Amino acid sequence: MRVRTTLFVLLLLTFLLCVSLSSAQLPPDVVVSARSLDVHLQDLAFKALFRPRTGVSYDAQVPTNLTGIKVSAMRLKSGSLRTRGVLSYKEFEIPVGVVENPYVERLVLVYQNLGNWSDTFYPLPGYSYLTPVLGLLAYNGENLSASVSHELDIKASDKPVLVHFPNVKPVPMGVLVKCVYFDLHGSVHFDILLPGNVCSTVQQGHFSIVAGSKTPSPAPYGFGKVQFGEKNQKKLKSVLWIGGILLLMIILGLLVVGVRRHKKGSRVQKLDCVAENNEILDVTSIGDIKVPLAFGTRTRPVIEHEYFA
Repeated sequence: MRVRTTLFVLLLLTFLLCVSLSSAQLPPDVVVSARSLDVHLQDLAFKALFRPRTGVSYDAQVPTNLTGIKVSAMRLKSGSLRTRGVLSYKEFEIPVGVVENPYVERLVLVYQNLGNWSDTFYPLPGYSYLTPVLGLLAYNGENLSASVSHELDIKASDKPVLVHFPNVKPVPMGVLVKCVYFDLHGSVHFDILLPGNVCSTVQQGHFSIVAGSKTPSPAPYGFGKVQFGEKNQKKLKSVLWIGGILLLMIILGLLVVGVRRHKKGSRVQKLDCVAENNEILDVTSIGDIKVPLAFGTRTRPVIEHEYFA
């Protein structure tokens, strides 16, 4: 009974381990870094573009685990940024002369407003956010059904792109206020704040207004308290798989040992039963009852000593 219970437990553990390893990858709606957030929001933005009109902004539906983030998408013809620009796309003012690289027939501008998630995905030690982090990224818009689209590199040649922040938190006297810019390579840049709470840029990325001192040096974003970089994420998956494989080998080894012991025990029991069934005993009568009789000694002892010959 114990052997069967042990085998059942080992089989159950093996099944649970296989299930856990098959689902070891992160679910698609879980975001662990700033760059993976960009990919996820791009997918949501493209889903909002159902039969889109050129130059019209479409708001995307955001899952509940990212409540507070706003995402929009705008599809444009190639070359329209260079010849026409976009007068107003949410808080962004895109002038004439912005070029994209590489060339595509259609492009999509994805707008992000990270809201209360700004400090989570873009932590800045020593600084406090006065506005949410806003993002503007360009993607290849030729195939809107693609879950992941290639990013484009857009740059302003004549005039910079302006970011207007309508709602800015009040700042105590004597505290430095500046624009912060996060590029797509993990670098952080600071710039002066223009009149009217406006920041300027010549390329895409994420932007905000912060207040703080000059002394603390901001840590590179993407390594906040709840994030893991792509390299760390790959290492974590590798460790999980290696540990899972080792555990699976141990369980299989115990399973093999248990099966062998079970077979050996069954064989011994069969031999005992055969021995008991083949034992022939004499029968004697005690009263009216016949009972088996076994002689106490089958061979009489012989004393082998010369004095008793």
